[in-house]
Amino acid sequence: MKFSAIHKKWIKGVTMACSVVALSSCSDYLDINQNPNNPVTVPPATLLPSGLAGSAFSNANDLNRFASVIMSVTAGANGSPFTWDRYNTDGSDFGNQWRFELYGGALINYQKLIEVAQTSNSNAYVGIAKIMKAYTFSIATDVWGDVPYSQALQGDANTQPRLDTQKEIYLGDNAKGIQSLFDLVKEGLADLEKTSSTTPGSDDIVYGGTIANWKKAGNTLLLKLALQISSVEPAKAKSIIDEVIQGNNYITTNAQNLAVNFGSQVGSQSPIYTYTYNSSFSTDQLISTRFVTLLQGLKDPRLPLFVTRPTGNYVTIDNGFAGTPPAAANRSMFSSYVTGENGEGPVRLITNWQRAFILAESAIRLGTAGDAQKLYEEGIRTSMSSAGISDADINAYFTANPTIVTLAGSNEEKIKQIITQKYISLYGNGLEQWNDWRRTGYPTLAQHQNAVGVDGTRPVRARYIDQEIARNPNFPNNILQNVRVWWDVN
Repeated sequence: MKFSAIHKKWIKGVTMACSVVALSSCSDYLDINQNPNNPVTVPPATLLPSGLAGSAFSNANDLNRFASVIMSVTAGANGSPFTWDRYNTDGSDFGNQWRFELYGGALINYQKLIEVAQTSNSNAYVGIAKIMKAYTFSIATDVWGDVPYSQALQGDANTQPRLDTQKEIYLGDNAKGIQSLFDLVKEGLADLEKTSSTTPGSDDIVYGGTIANWKKAGNTLLLKLALQISSVEPAKAKSIIDEVIQGNNYITTNAQNLAVNFGSQVGSQSPIYTYTYNSSFSTDQLISTRFVTLLQGLKDPRLPLFVTRPTGNYVTIDNGFAGTPPAAANRSMFSSYVTGENGEGPVRLITNWQRAFILAESAIRLGTAGDAQKLYEEGIRTSMSSAGISDADINAYFTANPTIVTLAGSNEEKIKQIITQKYISLYGNGLEQWNDWRRTGYPTLAQHQNAVGVDGTRPVRARYIDQEIARNPNFPNNILQNVRVWWDVN
């Protein structure tokens, strides 16, 4: 995307966050976003929604456009998605996401929130900020691998931070002063147990100030992060998952999803809605024929609830399609399940069904507690319920399709089933679909038409940003899109 367009979208996200809490200090926030050393003190109630909106943009804006195309959920018709559909990426991709949504957006807001809230013993804000800081840093390292982490967010004190390795970010390194993502989340959970002088209310655009749900979200994030490293650090992953299961305080209902809510007016809408329906990028992509075909083959009742049919039929194209795409008005696109009727979203970051699939896979892969079959069924059922399918219709689907809803075969075949259903349930969250595919090799995806890229294979990371390479000598300039990140060994 061009700078002006994406920057305007980011400003809209900030405007939304401020409008939710009806505060007038948005200009103060914007100054801080531009200059981390700005001396103006912004209250926690402004920094929190700005950070949460930033995490949602980081997950659901251009990185989601990219990952959804790479994962054959959408197909590129124009612009960047057309290029990505052929596996072509370069160092000009995602510069604005790096600067204005990740490091110069959500992450600096969480860092400022921690600093400001600690001075007033507002431990509820501190805890939320640490949990979400860990989540947002996980986006950065999962996409790029080694990234600035322990020396990041220091402003003029360190304008050329080192890149910590992905292993160091996940596991920590005491000798280097690197705190692990797991310890950062646990620190945040401990802060949530402390007495807090102030607590969030409407400024919490996820849970409305319900701290009990933030505790569940933090523990569920630990599950997600642990499974991410399960192929390279199985003992560590199992230990963390065992601990969370024993604590029995994680997301277990759809109402507890870690999901960021947006507004319905222009300037306050979710990024997915904006790029799908209300921007110059709305003609760049549509739903892939491959995704529709997959759900049709499974007789999946979520299909008409996930994908629009303006003409009454599914109007899609194959990935890598080189012909003339269908008229924009006729195309099948993300439905209101993903975008909200008028842009409200929510942007789902971590969900109940995602948790169920994580525990199902973990039970098979790591031998953690839980019945993999029951957890697998729970993942499917809760995803279908979220899409608006009645319990009766879900039961009917299970009765009519026993081979789909029953795990069978070797452990590897069972994991393939779990990840395929998880992939469907993660519709609208391309980054998590891409993470799972890189980590497990599932779902099985056919090569795109007219694929080029580095070696004709799907990208397994994003290229480092050209501007970061130019301004920081710690960035390598020879890491291509076919170089796997640390946890990707399958």
